[in-house]
Amino acid sequence: MIGVFDSGSGGLSVLQSLRGALPNRDFTYLGDHANAPYGDRSVAEIEDLTRAGAERLFQHGCTIVIVACNTAAAAALRPLQRDWLPQAWPNNRILGVFVPMVEGVTGRSWDGRICRCRNNGARQPQSIGVFATTRTTFTSAWRKEIKARAPHIAVIQQQCPGLVAEIESGASERVLSDGVARFAAGLVRRLGTDPDAVILGCTHYALISHLFAAALAPTTRVLDQPSEIARSLVAYLDRHPEFRRKADERGRVRYLTTGDEARAGQMATRFLAAPVAFATVATKRVGRTCGTHVGGG
Repeated sequence: MIGVFDSGSGGLSVLQSLRGALPNRDFTYLGDHANAPYGDRSVAEIEDLTRAGAERLFQHGCTIVIVACNTAAAAALRPLQRDWLPQAWPNNRILGVFVPMVEGVTGRSWDGRICRCRNNGARQPQSIGVFATTRTTFTSAWRKEIKARAPHIAVIQQQCPGLVAEIESGASERVLSDGVARFAAGLVRRLGTDPDAVILGCTHYALISHLFAAALAPTTRVLDQPSEIARSLVAYLDRHPEFRRKADERGRVRYLTTGDEARAGQMATRFLAAPVAFATVATKRVGRTCGTHVGGG
């Protein structure tokens, strides 16, 4: 079984693409709604919460967990893969969301080889805008990883404080559209021109990708991170037969939340346009460190 972990509802966009690419695999989705958003938390808190979420999914029978949260992936993925997983769950894997998108944008695999993974086979962009939470932009993960493989690409990051919270709270289309328009205008102003492409560097943003497309120039491509993640996972499973589909898998999906199951279900139903029922599970709750609010998730 494959687990998908997110700070809230954003990972539903990833789950949807994964199910499309692997319709016969079983999935368990866990949204840490009780502790969301992650964007105003310290790196230590994010690592702690991400480890707790992965642990919960492993306990539910998952052998692979996709950390479908860019903030968590930027802050916590590598320490967990390096320091925690080999001792705690040596036969399991935790995968993130940065690698597939960076490979797709640059056409370079993680080890530097040229690969056939460029986004939709399109021409490599010369300028890329990245919309992300403030915590993710603090890490500069997108800029560093893209520049390491394609130094000539101009990468401009645009913080979107509060946008995740608005999505999670069920804000109206008008409120979300106004916010996205402000962030898009800010990115274009800082770049000085319309970017060739943009990355929605938070899986929550993929739930409202149409609003980003509407706020940007028609010539700007909105790159599809969930599709790249699905492509990458299919390739990973082909290379690792130990994680092949089990005989009893039937394409089932279980939805879990650390928060209110009714509210989580309403949010999922809104964005997936199909009824979704969540079950509440107990998990670690982490109080927020006092400090400056940086928004996002």
